[in-house]
Amino acid sequence: MSVTRTKPLPATGSAELMAAIATGIRSVYQPIVRLADRRVVAYEALARGPAGSRLERPDLLFAAAREEGLETAVDWECWRAALRGGLQSTMGSDRALFVNVEPSSATSWVPEIGDPLLEDALDRFPLVVEVTERALPNHTTDLIPLAEDLRRRGARIALDDVGTDPRSLALMPFLRPDVIKLDLGLLHNSPSREIAEVVHAVNAEAERTGALILAEGIETEEHLRRALALGASYGQGWLFGRPEALPAHHEPTDAIFPLRHDATTVLPPESTPFEIVAAKRPLRRADKRLLVELSRSIERQTVAQSSSTVVMSTFQERRYFTAETAQRYSELAADAALVAAVGVGMDAEPAPGVRGLHIEADESLRGEWNVIVLGPHFGAAFVARDLGDDLPDRDRRFDFALTHDRDLVTEAARAMMRRLAA
Repeated sequence: MSVTRTKPLPATGSAELMAAIATGIRSVYQPIVRLADRRVVAYEALARGPAGSRLERPDLLFAAAREEGLETAVDWECWRAALRGGLQSTMGSDRALFVNVEPSSATSWVPEIGDPLLEDALDRFPLVVEVTERALPNHTTDLIPLAEDLRRRGARIALDDVGTDPRSLALMPFLRPDVIKLDLGLLHNSPSREIAEVVHAVNAEAERTGALILAEGIETEEHLRRALALGASYGQGWLFGRPEALPAHHEPTDAIFPLRHDATTVLPPESTPFEIVAAKRPLRRADKRLLVELSRSIERQTVAQSSSTVVMSTFQERRYFTAETAQRYSELAADAALVAAVGVGMDAEPAPGVRGLHIEADESLRGEWNVIVLGPHFGAAFVARDLGDDLPDRDRRFDFALTHDRDLVTEAARAMMRRLAA
């Protein structure tokens, strides 16, 4: 077993923070239980700074790290401390270990992921990497490659704090979490329409994908009853145990955390939205005059879907993303979880709040005109391919297809997200 440091420490930082990074970061572990019988099936590693110091509290530790530009270095040491503690315990394959990653560290994780601690941990016990829901809308294209790489290596993904940001509900199909962790506010606050919307979205995702639902912040028997009513089968909180050192000995158990064992990656192999939909839906043919109205009808359906919506469109070339289109998409972006526009020569932000992506002129996607809208309970896609007519713009003909099959729309949307996350 290797528990040695494999990455050099940063060269700058306050003496207090550097000392914490060098020797003082440690982990405590909170039990995760199966709610039906309260048997421990996993532990979540929670970071702590040097005992008795100002930085012992994790919020102060990470605040200092952000202020000094060392958040990634601190996150790495927290991650290593969590894995070292698990590897030095008697934990085995019958209990999972949950570890957290800060969104700001996501881009540095993928090239550094070969750390032997990770390989040792994956050989010993199921490893679940948590990303917070709060980070998903603003770090989607960083977190998805990280999740895909970790899943290929054998880890599983948990989406933490679900219920704090409604925009993330539409992004769950892209991260495809194995575990959905309900934020403690869903248990502690009075029932509301917002809570009901989260519960419906989470349970729909779990039903579609087999993800496990885990409730956080269970401190009382009433919280436990609420967690069960919201659909959780697993939970953690002071009712079951406070964060502390791992037990010196773990008795073997048959209450194994039932993580998915499929090898499905977060994103599908490279295909275009048109290729995906056309393989399962009949194609029709029309000129651009009709198709403009069909595509705008799909866009308008976004307005009725609240903020939990993703809109991704391709325009062939930047010149087709007109000033009128830019205005429409900027208005959509004000409320949606993600709005993206793709085309040859597309700017990084072609309209306020819109994420742009330039593609090369020889890419197959360049010949497509697509509008994809995806929400927690809704999906619609218009996909079209230019026939290459040498005609005035409005007379150009396209083969096209429409679908409201949410699974098919999700597949097409994930193909688009692959390009955004590349």
